[in-house]
Amino acid sequence: MSAESDGTHHHETPRSSRAGWLRAAVLVSIDGLFSTISFVIGVAAAQAAREPVLIAGVAGLIAGALSMAAGEYVSVSSQADVESADLEQEKRALDANPEAERAELASIYVRRGLDPELAARVADQLSAHDALAAHARDEIGISEISQARPLQAALASASAFSVGAAAPVLLVLFLPPAALVTTIAISTLVLLAVLGAIAGRLGGASWVKGSARVAFWGAAAMALTGLIGRLFGTAAG
Repeated sequence: MSAESDGTHHHETPRSSRAGWLRAAVLVSIDGLFSTISFVIGVAAAQAAREPVLIAGVAGLIAGALSMAAGEYVSVSSQADVESADLEQEKRALDANPEAERAELASIYVRRGLDPELAARVADQLSAHDALAAHARDEIGISEISQARPLQAALASASAFSVGAAAPVLLVLFLPPAALVTTIAISTLVLLAVLGAIAGRLGGASWVKGSARVAFWGAAAMALTGLIGRLFGTAAG
């Protein structure tokens, strides 16, 4: 029995529909983890007390989250301004010459594979329903899903960064000071490997490749910051 005959509907969700939020969440979380662990490893390698390391970690979390939120808000606000200007321009064109705009919409559908007669009918019906929305979606490329939302983007970036940055801060808080550098480095590598594997899996790529890639660069970053911290600690001593 087919899916249509038994009343059920088969629907595939393409991985590309997750690409935007997945890329942002993963990259910002990894950035939070990288940035904060760099502070933590650098300070911990320079001296052994817990308090300065914890302060560095918390400062890195707060500063990084605020920086990501501000940067994302400004960036997406600029995108929203461009979209608003495009929509206003399209609205003026529709008011001035609706027939030409309808013909332009029909030509878009012809280029996408419809025959001219059907394309004209589709353009007529969509224009009668909501001409501006049809032109925004099919001519400009703006839809409700892709529309820029600055505040939402800022909050999402700050949250994702904080989630990534919270891990090393919690490790500093609960681990014994004598083993901070080694234990934090190993724990962070595990977290990075897991995060990379999840990102690779959700993105349709090899989870092994995603895990190895993120873990490699995490190890390189921690090694470099640890070396710098040790050198400054030796010089200060």
